[in-house]
Amino acid sequence: MSSERAELIERVLGGSRALSTETVMFHTAIAEQRGLSVVESKVTDYLARFGPQTPKALSRLAGLAPASITALIDRLESKGIVARKPHPEDRRKVLIEIDGAAMASVAPLWDHLVKSVREACENYTDGELETVIRFLADATAITHDSTGRLGR
Repeated sequence: MSSERAELIERVLGGSRALSTETVMFHTAIAEQRGLSVVESKVTDYLARFGPQTPKALSRLAGLAPASITALIDRLESKGIVARKPHPEDRRKVLIEIDGAAMASVAPLWDHLVKSVREACENYTDGELETVIRFLADATAITHDSTGRLGR
């Protein structure tokens, strides 16, 4: 590997580390505004992105033990963030569903970040954005896998 390529890879790793830290701090601030822990906040994000989930599916997504996810769901339910609903295909199961009003109330906290990222995207070509999208997907999968490895 050339020294230039090694330097570029180190810059990617450094940039990813910096972005990760700033992202965690941002999400911590969002969670505090909502009276949630960061983990509670991120579990609600899984529900917002992937729709209603069984507790078992949430446990797998978050890498949390079943007992931990049950306690987390109980806390979110008591705060009015989620509700348990009957599973439409299996009456032995429940689905955890995020409350639409709770999601709408948090949206304004994201306005500045979303607007600023949209503006930053204007500085890149479509091809560059496709590369960024591919890198983000790869980095997300690697991070998710790495989280799972830590839980084993």
